[in-house]
Amino acid sequence: MIKKSYDRILEISDDHKQITLPDSRYYRRNGEFYPSVTYVLNSYPKGKYFEDWLKKVGYSADWIVKKSAEEGTAVHELIEEYFEGKELNFLNEYGNPKMNPDVWKMFLNFVDFWETYKPVLVETETHLFSDELKVAGTVDCICEIDNELWVIDFKTSNHLQTVYDLQGAVYAKCYEECFGKEINRVGVLWLKSKSRGPDKAGKKIKGKGWELHESPRTQGENLEIFNSVKKIFDLENPKHKPATTSFQTTVKRNV
Repeated sequence: MIKKSYDRILEISDDHKQITLPDSRYYRRNGEFYPSVTYVLNSYPKGKYFEDWLKKVGYSADWIVKKSAEEGTAVHELIEEYFEGKELNFLNEYGNPKMNPDVWKMFLNFVDFWETYKPVLVETETHLFSDELKVAGTVDCICEIDNELWVIDFKTSNHLQTVYDLQGAVYAKCYEECFGKEINRVGVLWLKSKSRGPDKAGKKIKGKGWELHESPRTQGENLEIFNSVKKIFDLENPKHKPATTSFQTTVKRNV
């Protein structure tokens, strides 16, 4: 059985003793390799806030980033299982927590959003590409809310970042190319928001601990910024060729 984290296996030998994993930064498309949207966006300036944070945490930065990424992955996997209709539990059969409470809280924030606004799920964890932009990626969620088609990406970071808006805009562009349907709205479901509750004016989609953020810029403006970042990325990465990792899957000591 293939673990979810390795669902993009490139090749398995006939005897199942050799496996080749693709570079997660690239997607294969008609013989070409398209860089992932997130890989391209690594070329976007991190900004003064990031530089100040880096100075503050010093050598702990790598550990903090790794821990944050693991929490984000765990939340995404819970959401996938929720979409599959599985019953999810914070406690195991012995009454002990099965995961970090922060992960469960963020997942509950997602459940609050989903059960309050009752979106109609169209696609989840869908691979997308754009032949025009020469990029590809995997969108968290395509859904309908009040008859509007949304691209929604789930985020568990401490702060919202400009690259999230750019990422969503590109996913919307990719979806329209792949499916021929226009995306009406693009949002980031921020599951670690400081929001205290629903918007009393009823203008924003938000609840306690979460909010559905929309970019202050237009789709066109975000795509224009992304194209500028892509030019820098292409300059620094002139050859789009992924590195693959091959290894044997069975080992036995000769006696």
